[in-house]
Amino acid sequence: MKVKLSATIAALLLASIAVFAQDKTLTGFTTENTNKEFELEKEFDSYLKAENLREWMKILTDEPHHVGSPYGKKNADFMAAKFKEWGYDTEIEEYQVLFPTPAERVLELTYPTKYKAGLREPALKEDATSSLQKLQLPVYNCFSADGDVTGELVFVNYGIPSDYEELKKLGIDVKGKIVIAKYGGSWRGIKPKVAAENGAIGCIIYSDPKDDGYFRGDVYPKGPFKNEYGAQRGSVLDMPLYPGDPLTPGYGATKDAKRIAMEEAPTLLTIPVLPISYKDAEPLLAAMGGPVIPDSWKGALPITYHAGPGPATVHLKLKFNWDLKPAYNVIAKMKGSEFPDEWIIRGNHHDAWVNGASDPVSGMVAVMEEARAISELTKKGWKPKRTLIFCAWDAEEPGLLGSTEWVEDHQDELKDKAVVYINSDGNGRGFLYAGGSHTLEKFFGEIARDVIDPQKGISVAKRREAYMQVNGIPYSEFKLSALGSGSDYSPFIQHLGIASLNIGYGGENAGGEYHSIYDSFDHYVRFKDPDFQYGVALCQTGGRTTLRFANADYLPFEFSKLASTVSTYADEVMKLADQLRESTIKENKMITDGIYEAYSDPKKTFIIPEVKDEVPYFNFAPLQNSLEKLQVTASTVSTLLDQNKAESKELDKMLYQSERHFTKEAGLPIRPWYKHHLYAPGFYTGYGVKTLPGVREAIEQRDWDLTEEQIKILADVLDDFTKHLNKIKTSLQSE
Repeated sequence: MKVKLSATIAALLLASIAVFAQDKTLTGFTTENTNKEFELEKEFDSYLKAENLREWMKILTDEPHHVGSPYGKKNADFMAAKFKEWGYDTEIEEYQVLFPTPAERVLELTYPTKYKAGLREPALKEDATSSLQKLQLPVYNCFSADGDVTGELVFVNYGIPSDYEELKKLGIDVKGKIVIAKYGGSWRGIKPKVAAENGAIGCIIYSDPKDDGYFRGDVYPKGPFKNEYGAQRGSVLDMPLYPGDPLTPGYGATKDAKRIAMEEAPTLLTIPVLPISYKDAEPLLAAMGGPVIPDSWKGALPITYHAGPGPATVHLKLKFNWDLKPAYNVIAKMKGSEFPDEWIIRGNHHDAWVNGASDPVSGMVAVMEEARAISELTKKGWKPKRTLIFCAWDAEEPGLLGSTEWVEDHQDELKDKAVVYINSDGNGRGFLYAGGSHTLEKFFGEIARDVIDPQKGISVAKRREAYMQVNGIPYSEFKLSALGSGSDYSPFIQHLGIASLNIGYGGENAGGEYHSIYDSFDHYVRFKDPDFQYGVALCQTGGRTTLRFANADYLPFEFSKLASTVSTYADEVMKLADQLRESTIKENKMITDGIYEAYSDPKKTFIIPEVKDEVPYFNFAPLQNSLEKLQVTASTVSTLLDQNKAESKELDKMLYQSERHFTKEAGLPIRPWYKHHLYAPGFYTGYGVKTLPGVREAIEQRDWDLTEEQIKILADVLDDFTKHLNKIKTSLQSE
């Protein structure tokens, strides 16, 4: 049955490609070369084999392969051997990175009852690799501080800044306390960071079954969701300051690199933090008193949730081995025949917290199969015009260490030669998700148009449109989301200004295996992508992206959609200022008019908020003027590019260097490592993106002088970008 299904899908794919070749155009290609490209992609698809993805996943997930583990090195060697077999010039580049592992973990409830947390995920007979206990990293948060603390518990919901504002209204202060927060709502590293800023001495993070457990569906092994013992490992490095090795900020962590002292590293946490299962969390939460939490904070455990503080008192003791460990990046190159100094870079990480079938191996095996299929094309005489570089990153999980150190180590050459970075980080059954530089939105929309969904036989763009319409999300055309952080594209786009994409499939592969021992081959083939159909779809998506960049007559960047998107972001920050001004006036009036006092329950503690500074009117004119010039110039350049028929090394370089002009060497306020002024991870969102981050976060932080300063800086950045577009325009007009 599966063979027949695969044959039907293959026939659909080939037929659809033939139709596309007849009536579709491709950005960056002449009409003649568009047809040649479609034929090449048809041949590329014919080489893709789902059984390869399955076989390689079984090999790569056979043992735990965290940073510095023997199997991590074995996997790197295995992949390097494969790339070499396929004809790539391959090497393993090693970096020495800080990677703490647990030496001691104790969490116990000491009052009013006693309970010692198990902190262990048991083996299951239905999951073969879950029994490899001696090889597994235990449940912990990497880059937690060492600590031995005892204190009353305070429940802080998701542990983000707004949650602490609610606690203040309840008269609850976390200073000197240990907080317990739910996973979700923000990236995990924000929770202990905000806790420490508010004076907490320790932090516990648990997965509530409402967000990640039986409330969502059957738990593992019956179903895919998190069982009562499951717990989420993960890094709490302060990546919104900078990712990568904390001891070598801004430069590669080579063997002989100069390292700063640990106490000088600003991304290292100052309090101990530990993740636990909801089985271990329930006795702690059940012992808490204080006010009942707001309804929106409540989880699905069979208890009444209280905010504290106390009477529940816990003892948290953590100690770590603060060792340098080797990170092995596999780098495989195929030299371009015409433009060898233009690099198309495709990557996925290979390290995992445990076995990592979904995260990251499902994406890694797709990258490998793309590279293999491309090597098959070369056997028929095809050669890429531009150099292809396939990367398997190590040490992504602790904080993008492998990719960041490689980028920092090679930054001068990358600034000069890198055209685009194409990232993935895990994959599953469902819908196409894509984020990236908006200079690539038109180009990637054509990719989404040309890849066929393996379940539905329609384009993945059409399927994405259906998803959005059913969920009430406006849809006019395929759009890229903006990139925040959390995967290996971050150093490329946000540090060096290299146009980037992040791609993958999902939405029908929900589960609770994330960063647990149950992210295994057995779990994946039951619940994620059993036939690896969407693994092949990712190969087709990433492969087309790579091939079209490699073969294009001119590089497929486009600027009208970018200008429109930036204008939308500018409208958002201007509205943000207006909304904050209006809400501040309203809130202050409620305070001064005694509305909160009249509303409050005299039998409950309620602290009336303090009056806040009024929000001034900002001078957005420099930004608006810059946007006007950008939109006019971008439209002209896009029209000229559509008419362009000539290959030009000089034009190519101006096109791929364009993204660099959104960066400034001084970087963003407080965190100069982040140099891109359109996209950055939020200072208090972590993975979540902040667009126009300098201006947006200055407003959110109510820093009015900084807001005015950042408006001018952003206007200067856009003016510089427009000047660069004018150079492209002049070049095109002279052809």
